[in-house]
Amino acid sequence: MANNNAVITLKARENMVRARAGELVTMPKIVGMAFGDGGCDAEGEVLAPTESQGTLRNETLRKEIDGYTFLSQTTCRYECTLTESELAGGYISEIGLYDENGDIVCIKSFRKKGKDDDLEMTFTIDDIF
Repeated sequence: MANNNAVITLKARENMVRARAGELVTMPKIVGMAFGDGGCDAEGEVLAPTESQGTLRNETLRKEIDGYTFLSQTTCRYECTLTESELAGGYISEIGLYDENGDIVCIKSFRKKGKDDDLEMTFTIDDIF
């Protein structure tokens, strides 16, 4: 997640530092993706997320991830597929990963993508350390 339109949230970083210090025995695992349509302004310009955001700007759906793959020792790719009917007729311009506590741990915003009702869409997010 190495660009200006993607951030690791403060909550995620707080969990990491507490785990390293021994205050958290285990980190809450990533369980899903949140989708939203608030990643752009009225002119269609991408709004960069901030690390202090605890939510998407306008969340429209949460869904469990399909799975994950380790691409390297320090990169995990999470994948989530929207079925034909999910968010059909709408737009998606922001995605977040959320953990088993329901906390958004990273956010990515991008130009809006239309979602038709006759296709699936698969989204991936690489968590890179």
